[in-house]
Amino acid sequence: MNTRFVYVGTYTYRGVSKGIYLYRLDMTTGVLVPTGIAAETENPSFLAADPQRRYLYAVNETMTFEGQAGGGLSAFAIEPQTGALTYLNSQCTHGGAPCHVSVDQTGRFVYVANYMGGNVAVFPVRRDGDLEPVSDVVQHSGSGVNPRRQEGPHAHSINLDPTNRYAFVADLGIDRVMTYQLDLDNGQLIPHTTPWLEVTPGAGPRHLAFHPNGKYAYLVTEMGSTIIALAYDAAQGTLTTLQTVPALPEDFAGHSTAADIHVAPSGTFLYASNRGHDSLVIYAIDTTTGLLSYVGHTPTQGKTPRNFAIDPTGTYLLAANQDSDTIVTFTIDPQTGCLTPTGHVTHVPMPVCVLVL
Repeated sequence: MNTRFVYVGTYTYRGVSKGIYLYRLDMTTGVLVPTGIAAETENPSFLAADPQRRYLYAVNETMTFEGQAGGGLSAFAIEPQTGALTYLNSQCTHGGAPCHVSVDQTGRFVYVANYMGGNVAVFPVRRDGDLEPVSDVVQHSGSGVNPRRQEGPHAHSINLDPTNRYAFVADLGIDRVMTYQLDLDNGQLIPHTTPWLEVTPGAGPRHLAFHPNGKYAYLVTEMGSTIIALAYDAAQGTLTTLQTVPALPEDFAGHSTAADIHVAPSGTFLYASNRGHDSLVIYAIDTTTGLLSYVGHTPTQGKTPRNFAIDPTGTYLLAANQDSDTIVTFTIDPQTGCLTPTGHVTHVPMPVCVLVL
């Protein structure tokens, strides 16, 4: 059977979920076949794997971890035949509520965004996949126009560019995408000479996705529910705004916040999730200009779609509905980008992150 491993990170604070769950995605039918709990760990809300798919890293979204102030970052070895996870070690992230993790292309460093800490941290990786203590912590400062959500910095994601030279941090609290140069000799984040990209006040930048061609990037704003198309100068490590489009339908009047964003492997379509409207918005990408044109909205058949994933072949999209405890599988039409539910609904307690290997 042609299958791929799928790891699901969850929130465990309600006492139902135990941690990270492992499934096999049947690439013929779109069925997620459960294999059980891959690892018991607290609030593994975001997952990332190293480029060789040997190790998996999960943030533990907590305010204290093993007696220290801040959240946690846990490392696991991936058994290549079964997908089973073996716990290696953990480190404190030196900031509360870590919510995003990335691994650089060499597999030598792991980068974490601490939402409540308003900072980002770098962790060197040993040859056996174990995490060394933090090598750098960069603290953001400032606030935004929304006194409830932007009383201070809230680093929401850290993404590395395709050249593995720069890191971009979407900070919801200060309405900026911060830019850093990677020091891969010392595990440091060096502030860029162009230190940030500002967005509309109160928009709240959340997640960033690079286009496969490396020329464009797309930013989703949580509170503004917008998608910002950006030109990327890889030589200079700079982002320039091209276009801003809505993530919600024009006639929607309820409360909704955007969550996640991904570009299809083909580079021809973009998807973003809406929590409240409970949908995925679809845009076509002009690969010569990077500009977006609206295709449509698809309901996620559940409540509060947090994270979603597209398998590496671009065949399936898996949407995690956090508040209805389901993952719904959709097929992607390669010509139109439209999504069709396969009819397969997988029950997972409080899913917040999906990682397809």
